[in-house]
Amino acid sequence: MKLSKMKKEDLELLSNKDLTFYILEENNKMNTADLFHKIIELLELPESTFEEKIGDYYTSLTTDKRFLMLEDGCWDLRSRHTSDKVLKVTDDEDEDEEMEEVKDDAILPEEDVEDDYGSGDEDEDDYDDGAEEDLKDLVVMDEDELELEQ
Repeated sequence: MKLSKMKKEDLELLSNKDLTFYILEENNKMNTADLFHKIIELLELPESTFEEKIGDYYTSLTTDKRFLMLEDGCWDLRSRHTSDKVLKVTDDEDEDEEMEEVKDDAILPEEDVEDDYGSGDEDEDDYDDGAEEDLKDLVVMDEDELELEQ
């Protein structure tokens, strides 16, 4: 469907995402600003619309599965690209830092690695929170004794 041959009334019935699809179908890849300027031109909207709506337009493109942002910052139709050309954006710095920490711990000799469990020489009963005092009246009962009390 050629956008240039469509009536303005028909163009107004299409969403910005649909218009973008047809623009990219007729042309090749384009950046966000050029695409939105083309839509404003087609719909004969005031130029102030560009600054007011460009953020919403960009967001709508990023959420629509028909479009793909290329490495050069231009948009194209996903159907023109195979999955091996899709750039997966990840935060590799965090993963690299975590891997370095694991590698650093892994290369230390066992005697240099500190554990948080203590050496076992300390007296485990050093801490007295009064638990014995609270539990002195505690009586252990089996199920038969519990039934008899009820």
